[in-house]
Amino acid sequence: MKTVLITGCSSGFGLEIARYFLDRNWQVIATMRTPHEGILPPSENLRILTLNVTNEESIRRAVEAAGPIDVLVNNAGFGAAAPIECTSIATVREIFETNTFGTIALTQAVLPQFRQRKAGVVINVTSSVTLKALPLVGIYRASKAAVNAFTESLAAEVEQFGIRVRLVLPGRAPETRFGENARPHMAGLNHEAYSELVKNFFGAFGEPGLITHSQDVAEAVWRAATDPDSPIHIPAGADAEAWAAE
Repeated sequence: MKTVLITGCSSGFGLEIARYFLDRNWQVIATMRTPHEGILPPSENLRILTLNVTNEESIRRAVEAAGPIDVLVNNAGFGAAAPIECTSIATVREIFETNTFGTIALTQAVLPQFRQRKAGVVINVTSSVTLKALPLVGIYRASKAAVNAFTESLAAEVEQFGIRVRLVLPGRAPETRFGENARPHMAGLNHEAYSELVKNFFGAFGEPGLITHSQDVAEAVWRAATDPDSPIHIPAGADAEAWAAE
């Protein structure tokens, strides 16, 4: 039985990915900053661990407690919508600490066991906003684009050890808590100089259209984990697939 370690499992994509792998009889190590009992169905194949990807000691303890794994899914992350001019450097650092540096740090912590076994899969969940220039998500987009670049280079480095590296790029997912988690960092939206841009952006963003569901992301992650012939870039969701095809 194979084992997957997934970050950011308290809600949204991470929670759905954990459910998806449990349903397919994998050993699942679901990690989150503050563990919550009852959010996943009871299973002898499930372990829940505390993990803060911005803390080196937390990473060390979680990787040690997890033991050997077959797949790492770097899903933890958050964003904020605001004009770049109005985004505090503290918020910029926080976004990069979680989305970029946390992903790199956890990957570094897991790679030695993969390399020694000459097997393993690293899957980094980023975003389809990296596929085109959009206003108001510049910092979030930059943090995820950095992960894209890091992932592509990592794939070239570790292929020689039998390690596969993949990117999953979800689209817009209204059903997740992304907006709720981002709200404390979005004060810059109130700047009057950008009011018209903000109004137009969120008006268009709220219109009916192609969207991504959490299951789309879980299916894409499953493909990345189990299909050796999957491409390095895997869009997840109808809107992400449409953008990737442009």
